[in-house]
Amino acid sequence: MAGKSPRSPFPLSRALAAFSLVGALGACQALSGDGDGGPTPGPTGADSAGDPYVPGDGNGGYDVQHYRLKLAITPRDARELDGTAEITARATQPLSRFDLDLADLNVSSVTVNGRAARQRHDGEELVVTPERPLERGATFTTVVRYSGRPKTINDPQLGTYGWVRTSDGVFVACQPSGAHTWFPSNDHPSDKATFDFEITVPDGLTAIANGLPDRMPQGQEPGRPTPTTTPTTPAPTTGTPGVVPASHRRSTTTTWRVREPMATYLATVNVGRFAIRTGRTPSGVPVLSAVDPTLPSVSLAEFHDRNTRVTEELAKLFGPYPFGSTGGLVDNAAVNFALETQTRPVYGAFGADQTIIAHELAHQWFGDSVSVSRWQDIWLNEGFATYAEWIWGERIGLRTVQQQFDERYQDPGNTDLWNVPPGNPGRNEMFGSSVYERGGMTLHMLRKKVGDAKFFDILRTWARERRHGTGTTPQFVEVAERVSGQRLDAFFKAWLFDRGRPAL
Repeated sequence: MAGKSPRSPFPLSRALAAFSLVGALGACQALSGDGDGGPTPGPTGADSAGDPYVPGDGNGGYDVQHYRLKLAITPRDARELDGTAEITARATQPLSRFDLDLADLNVSSVTVNGRAARQRHDGEELVVTPERPLERGATFTTVVRYSGRPKTINDPQLGTYGWVRTSDGVFVACQPSGAHTWFPSNDHPSDKATFDFEITVPDGLTAIANGLPDRMPQGQEPGRPTPTTTPTTPAPTTGTPGVVPASHRRSTTTTWRVREPMATYLATVNVGRFAIRTGRTPSGVPVLSAVDPTLPSVSLAEFHDRNTRVTEELAKLFGPYPFGSTGGLVDNAAVNFALETQTRPVYGAFGADQTIIAHELAHQWFGDSVSVSRWQDIWLNEGFATYAEWIWGERIGLRTVQQQFDERYQDPGNTDLWNVPPGNPGRNEMFGSSVYERGGMTLHMLRKKVGDAKFFDILRTWARERRHGTGTTPQFVEVAERVSGQRLDAFFKAWLFDRGRPAL
């Protein structure tokens, strides 16, 4: 993410000991109350992924394969969201009960494999007890029907994110823990899945999500539905003359599909009035760019051209673009960050200059295709994207990468970089300057140590071998050592885990 300033996510935007998500995989053999009148015998899934950076996020006992989200969004309505989530998962252990993450929404029903299941809310956990226990290895489908007004997250350390309301709709940017404010999920990046979205919004508004629509739009005039929308004829109304119930208003429905696995925090649904441009990169990747037309400082033509050009050029550095589409969306959201939502990064009302676009699109390789399996390793996302931002800045005539490095290394007041180890920054600094800037500096020093050819071979190998999966810092170190033929443990310890400024 590039956040908190138009450059870095929340403020922008441990030694190499292995971190274990034991809680996400282990079974809890117990007799525990299900909240609906009786104990639940047998193994139950853990209620957390066990990641201390995001306490309570994620769950254990199953691996989600696919989310199908059917959403009706009526901005500013008392019942802003009506949702049906169909979640296909595989049990990784026997399960008599399991949890989904879901905060502050009303659940009307839950079924598992077509049979009614007992459910209760426990804080931000939706606890589900199937009619029949699930065997290890079984594939099962959970359907949750829910509604309400998703809450915007205002975190004292991480800032405002999640479901953010705009003047004409909503802007959704969920890093790290905002997905479960609008759909039930296993809300941790260690569990990635494919997605389908079916989104219904009032006539005159447009919904844009990740991936590709069933039909690629050819463009849109502000305030008119795109060619991907299907009008819904209003039903006859009764009651007070001149008042049309929300359920009877004209609406349009769009469908979007994400074919490659995606972490939940990278899912987005943006609703409003947008001008849209579509096309393809020279290598054939579909591009969809959207801009809120009330932002006169943002040129749709320039934004679309930059999305196209940056995607194409970064593929020459990092290897083939990992997804079926690219692009971006600029909305009139009062946030000061951008987020690398998969296939289509989203930007607040400040707009998107070339280096920010390079940052967010670099994340498509580093963060989206190769995701962190624990938030401690967020430098693998942000350090890499920051370094790509510096590379792009050098290409367009701004400061060179070396100048970016020198400016930070020689600044005596830049103590945040050296007091916070980017390889284990702690929750409060997981989006701090050290993760971004010292993370980028680490890559620059690696490049100088192993040479350009080996360095970019390391990045391409990492992106290729971990494509559509997850990775950790120790795993990246292994790739760097294998490709370079050098021992690098002391180097990474100094730059990622030690406090104090490393010697050059």
